[in-house]
Formats: sequence, structure tokens, C-alpha cells
Amino acid sequence: MASAAASRDLALYKDLAPRNIDYDSRNKRYYLGSPFKPLFNVPTDQILSWLAEQTGDTTAPSSDALLPCAAPTSLSLPNPDTLATVTRAIHAQQALHITYHALTSGTSQREIVPFALLNTGLRWHTRAFDRKSGQFRDFVLTRIIKPSPSRTPPQAHERPEHDLQWGRILDLTLVPHPDRPYPDTTCLDYGMTDGMLRLRLRAAVAGYVLRLYNVDCTPDHHLDGEEYRLWLQDALVLYGVDSARVAPGYQAPSTTGAA
Repeated sequence: MASAAASRDLALYKDLAPRNIDYDSRNKRYYLGSPFKPLFNVPTDQILSWLAEQTGDTTAPSSDALLPCAAPTSLSLPNPDTLATVTRAIHAQQALHITYHALTSGTSQREIVPFALLNTGLRWHTRAFDRKSGQFRDFVLTRIIKPSPSRTPPQAHERPEHDLQWGRILDLTLVPHPDRPYPDTTCLDYGMTDGMLRLRLRAAVAGYVLRLYNVDCTPDHHLDGEEYRLWLQDALVLYGVDSARVAPGYQAPSTTGAA
């Protein structure tokens, strides 16, 4: 998009919503206005699609689909205002004060330093440093209430380069489940080469992917059920991976032994 065309569009937008953006003539930049209210209503799932796929859309959000398309209904979509606040904090490298509702500890006040969005296939999370626990964790966006910028800027140890689970890359090899019939069909479904599907995933997301695709992560492939069509060939690759707790059937090797 040419600079002149962008300038015209921004000027038109300011005419339509004068309080939404402010122009700094000294720096020649537009900034988000403090009383910002969205001018266009865009569905949350479309926003997330743009963010996840890094693509735009040449049709208006309200237009009909160009081709018939059916997809599973998402049961968990974050509030657009929460999503906006979190993504702005990620872009501006800011910390947030949030009220968080956890399944294990209930409601608590926290300060987090978010740096990425994470789609598990079931829910949207933000990966962030949690100042309460002193650890990097995943926070489900639908459980975040009233996020607001923190006055304390991110510290060096809160940066994503110190998140070992995020930085660790795993090489996973998936194969057709040995106890299911018609392995060739499974190979076709997952585009396998030589009967294998090799994935490179961040440790922070590996467990979610294995759960989403019902990958049997037991050493002896003993999970029963037609939904388990894939088997993780070497479960030891998940050792020390925090997200492995949600991988189907995975159990960390015992570290105890006789003295």
C-alpha cells in the first residue's frame, strides 16, 4: 500500500472517528486515542484468524463466504477488549495487571508480562511471565478479567529469551498407531513420508498439539480407542516438557531407584 493512500485512509478514518486516533505532527505518526472505541464491528474469530495466519481479507467482514464452508463451532472465544489489551501489551512490551480465574487456585490478582499468543485448537492463551509465581506460564484469555497496563516495566529476566520451554524446540516423530487397521489411510490423512510425520514444535506447545490430534504418547501404545490413530514413536522426547502433562497417556519416567 502506498504511503499517500495510507495517509488518505488515516485522514478519512480520523474524520469518521476523531477521538480514536491522534496525530503527532512532530514525529509524523498516528497514535491510538485514549477514549478509543471500535468503529467497525469485526467478529472475534476473524480477528484471531488474521493474527494466526498473518493474512488479511479482501472482502468486508459482513460479506457472504465466497465458497460453502463448514467448520466446528468454537466454544471458547476471548472478549475482544481483552484480546486488544493483551495484543497491545505484547506489541509495546508492557506488563499487565489482571484478575485471573484459575481452575486450581480460583481468583487472584496477578501481574504478567505477555509476549505471544497461543492457539491450542481449543482455547486461546497468552504466553507470559507471571510475577506472582516467578515463572513463565500460559494464561487462558477467557479467564483474564479487566486487564490494564502495569506501572512496572518488564525486567530483563521476564523477557521471552529466558523462557526455556518457549525456546526449546522438540523433534517429534509420529507414526500410524500400531494397533489400528489401514495404516496407509492414516499416512494419506496426515501427509506422511515413509510412514512418518516429523514435527518441530516448541516445548511450550507440544502437549497441546499432541492432545488436539489424539496422539498416543504411551511407550507401548496401549491407549484404546479409534480416536488414537497416531503414536509418538519416542515418548522420551517429552522429558522435562511442562506441556506434556496434557499429552494423551504420557507419564514422565521415574527418577527414583535403589541406592
